[in-house]
Amino acid sequence: MGIPKSIEQTFKVEYKYQLHFTQHLFDKDNSLFNTIFKNYGQGSSVKVLFIVDEGVVRSHQYLLQDIKEYCEKYASQIQYRDALVIPGGEQVKHSVASLNQVLQGINDAKICRHSFVVVIGGGALIDMVGYAAAIAHRGVKLLRIPSTVLSQNDSAVGVKNSINHFGKKNFLGTFAPPYAIINDSHLLKTLEKRDWISGIAEAIKVALIKDSAFYKEIERTSKKLRDRDMASMEHLIYKCAELHMQHIAQGGDPFEAGSSRPLDFGHWAAHKLEHMTQYSIRHGEAVAIGMAIDLTYAKLIGLISEETLSSILDVLLNIGFDLKLPIQEDQIEELLKGIEEFREHLGGELTITLISEIGKKHDVHQIDEPLMKEAISQLL
Repeated sequence: MGIPKSIEQTFKVEYKYQLHFTQHLFDKDNSLFNTIFKNYGQGSSVKVLFIVDEGVVRSHQYLLQDIKEYCEKYASQIQYRDALVIPGGEQVKHSVASLNQVLQGINDAKICRHSFVVVIGGGALIDMVGYAAAIAHRGVKLLRIPSTVLSQNDSAVGVKNSINHFGKKNFLGTFAPPYAIINDSHLLKTLEKRDWISGIAEAIKVALIKDSAFYKEIERTSKKLRDRDMASMEHLIYKCAELHMQHIAQGGDPFEAGSSRPLDFGHWAAHKLEHMTQYSIRHGEAVAIGMAIDLTYAKLIGLISEETLSSILDVLLNIGFDLKLPIQEDQIEELLKGIEEFREHLGGELTITLISEIGKKHDVHQIDEPLMKEAISQLL
């Protein structure tokens, strides 16, 4: 019997990506999009495949034409290959049909590791296209242009990509940072009211666990945000995205190898509610309800006061969220299964993020089920 041997190496990979803010990205006088490819520095034009949310195309009828004319003007840097229009919304993550359509487009356009996929749309489409870009050729470059509040301040600025499978949200996915993200505030102007409000939930979430001053700003401007004041929304998106990216870069666990996932405060119930309602509620609406459940539970176990709970729920209501649970009393047991599904998705020890005060997270590793049932019942 030979002597056992082993070889061990350690290496580090540095990731860098940027978030840009602009208006009217594909106005031919706006050089930002071209500059990104110019700075990429390949010495020739870069092949680019566009994947565009069908809803965005309907709301911005000249968008596809503007993209093509922009690429023609800057043809020395950008080699336009094609633009695929795909329906957005959560349904785009439910089957592999849309995923295969994007992979087919990548193949047909001869996109390689030195080419780009540019996705324009909401968070669900960006998740799916990001997954396709991450698995094609073991990873082609991705540039995200989010079109909703929620995707501009949260989902598109992260490093995760996914589709749903086996009836579970984000069961298939990757950690793959985009090359860059571009937030174009002009895309927000045509949002439905529900989509305008929905994304504010993620800003409240990150403020509650990380930044009490930011939360106070949201509280102070809640009615302006509800009434679609663009300056207030642009500030909210910038601050929320900044906190999100800081957490990824400086939080010590960018690829979620541990058991704590503070940015998913309120999400164990949100993910389950989305599935239970066949995704008839927006992700942000589900997050608002999920936070209300966990905040009520935090009050019941003595972590926060009644005054703190009431003030946060008032802010959510003032912005326009409906906090009434979209399920019946006999479905509470099914909703509670979301706790174990949340643990299973991450693995390791159950870790549910609550708050002990505004701006300070508090992780718990056990849930008092009768008290959680009571918290849920209070929102029925």
